[in-house]
Amino acid sequence: MSFRAFIAGCAGLALSPDERAFFREARPWGLILFRRNVDRPDQVRALTESFRDLLGADAAVLVDQEGGRVQRLASPHWPAYPPAAAFGRIGAQGEEIAGLGARLIAADLRAVGIDVDCLPVLDTPAQGAHRVIGDRAYAEKPSDVARLGRAAARGLMSGGVMPVMKHVPGHGRARADSHLELPRVSVSHAELETDFAPFKANADLPAAMTAHVIYDALDPLFPATQSRAVIENIVRGEIGFDGLLMTDDLSMKALEGRFFERAARAFAAGVDLALHCNGDLREAGAVAQAAPMLAGKALHRVERARAEVRAAESAAEAFDPVDARAELATALAAVA
Repeated sequence: MSFRAFIAGCAGLALSPDERAFFREARPWGLILFRRNVDRPDQVRALTESFRDLLGADAAVLVDQEGGRVQRLASPHWPAYPPAAAFGRIGAQGEEIAGLGARLIAADLRAVGIDVDCLPVLDTPAQGAHRVIGDRAYAEKPSDVARLGRAAARGLMSGGVMPVMKHVPGHGRARADSHLELPRVSVSHAELETDFAPFKANADLPAAMTAHVIYDALDPLFPATQSRAVIENIVRGEIGFDGLLMTDDLSMKALEGRFFERAARAFAAGVDLALHCNGDLREAGAVAQAAPMLAGKALHRVERARAEVRAAESAAEAFDPVDARAELATALAAVA
């Protein structure tokens, strides 16, 4: 079935009549869930099924389920997962345990109909940066961020969930929270190559999310999400990522202007999908107006990403979640 190149949110625990009508007409590729949309497993399952009843079985359902501060499915119905930094403290076994944790998250998500997780965070933290990344980063060294993030991505894929690495080309130096204001990074292009490194090492992963950050050395006028120079020259060029590229949330305060313009600038810059999260249908309608139908390279990237996840899931070894949770708990207890 055909989809429009955007992802929308919804307001509550079930789709309202207005939301159903909007989704049926606008045909977003995906629905993203937040805490406001989550109560019990059976409720989440009913919500994801109702979305696919409207759009078809190929419609995506996304969530930010990182662990630590960013965990939408939480206690008492879902286990708590550690922040990414905990895996960086484990040492030699860190990759194995990061992959195991992500494989368990995938099992949680698939059980309720969620098939895309906005994980791993591949941002490299810098001294003096805003804590919006903080312990969401796996480590301080780009090489460690790259290998631990890759392990998490592979864990998700083994469980049938598409990973979305974020926030390309790197949010770790930002001294402001892009949810609240537009960060500006003023270091040289050469210094930024450190930030690019984890994304470059993982450029073969299926999907990525842009950063709402201005990099003066790359484009002093537009944040990466809306910068053709950054997306063409850095994300697609220097980093070498040719996978499915989505924006960070267009309703974040880092961006200015009407929502049609926010989305249109992102598509003109070269993104494949626009993400709008807050569930405001008036804003979402403007994003939908700016979003093309999925076609051409964007459609190919969606289909390729889906195929890569299916292949990884088919090749995965047998998995016992009870044993895996025990192994995860033991490894984390050692660095608590």
